[in-house]
Amino acid sequence: MMILLVSIFMFLSGVLVFSSKRKHLLLMLLSLEFIVLSLYMNMFLYLNVMTYDFLFSMIFLTMSVCEGALGLSVLVSMIRVHGNDYILTMNSLW
Repeated sequence: MMILLVSIFMFLSGVLVFSSKRKHLLLMLLSLEFIVLSLYMNMFLYLNVMTYDFLFSMIFLTMSVCEGALGLSVLVSMIRVHGNDYILTMNSLW
């Protein structure tokens, strides 16, 4: 029960950091990975309690790694083009 509360706290703190650090893309990506980690922990606990197969958790991990690699490539290309990771300097987004 305590690990479930820790996972919910991780999710809420990740959402709080994601919503408060809107200027830097790197901090937003890190908080998204933190949210994904907490969701994986919740899903793992749920599948463990219900005695289901863990195949879906492996698929979820694969998709989260692909999401992390895509976010990192966007960050690297943004730094190469603009010189920093400030989202507000990109006029095309807003």
